[in-house]
Amino acid sequence: MKSAVILLPSLFTAAAKAWGGLGHETIAWIAQSYVSTTTAAAVKDLLDSKQSDYMANVSTWADSYRYTSAGSWSAPLHFIDANDNPPSSCSVDYGRDCGSSGCSISAIVNYTSILRDVDSKQAEKYYAVKFLIHFIGDLHQPLHDEALERGGNGINVTFQGKHTNLHHIWDTEIVELLANGSSAEQLARTLTASIKTGEYGWDVESWLVGTTLNDTVSTALTWASEANAYVCEDVLSAGIDAVEEGDLSGSYYQAHFDVARTQIARAGYRLGAWLNLIFTGQTAS
Repeated sequence: MKSAVILLPSLFTAAAKAWGGLGHETIAWIAQSYVSTTTAAAVKDLLDSKQSDYMANVSTWADSYRYTSAGSWSAPLHFIDANDNPPSSCSVDYGRDCGSSGCSISAIVNYTSILRDVDSKQAEKYYAVKFLIHFIGDLHQPLHDEALERGGNGINVTFQGKHTNLHHIWDTEIVELLANGSSAEQLARTLTASIKTGEYGWDVESWLVGTTLNDTVSTALTWASEANAYVCEDVLSAGIDAVEEGDLSGSYYQAHFDVARTQIARAGYRLGAWLNLIFTGQTAS
């Protein structure tokens, strides 16, 4: 089984963030609404935190770490390069797509194992929970589950008059535009309400189908495959040439922003449930 190696990084701050800081922090805030009292206490203890934003506060740490010389080894763990053929066909194959240096799925497997192992050192668990909070978020961004043009990084696009790339707008610009000035906590509150009593309420039980600690690879692969399918169905449904024309903050955004919104909601809900499984043995809070 492929696995990510646990290293013990030093603490620091830096600026690079995937899903954008807003996306990752929103996911963490949603998760905080779904963890049990026992899980919250365990995570706070590992993070040595008494802050109300104990998960949101560390949700972008893994992105900062990867852009340091000490943390460059962790860069492959933020994605899995699905070698498929969008928009004709999309698929994720763990054996085919997870490289020798690891990937998001192997990282989730590894850091989940560390958190469950009673013999793991406290320092190992401290970093494991921070990585897990981030990588479950990354796994839900469709282009983090795609190899084509380096997950869209090589596809030049325009968004709100700014020249950037397709991966970046899915990480950052689309989320910021749909937030409409809301903070991560405010956006999380809106999405949590949609999960509990709103548009996602009828479907939320399906979000955890097949979620099990007995087969972490299968669970993470299910989530990655679901996100990857959006590359064919939405992100690149009309092909590369179509997204390279015009400004994507117009009709493209209107057609596809709900994918980003839904994936952030799913990631937060699943992160909370996954942590509950690790620390209490059940998904419910």
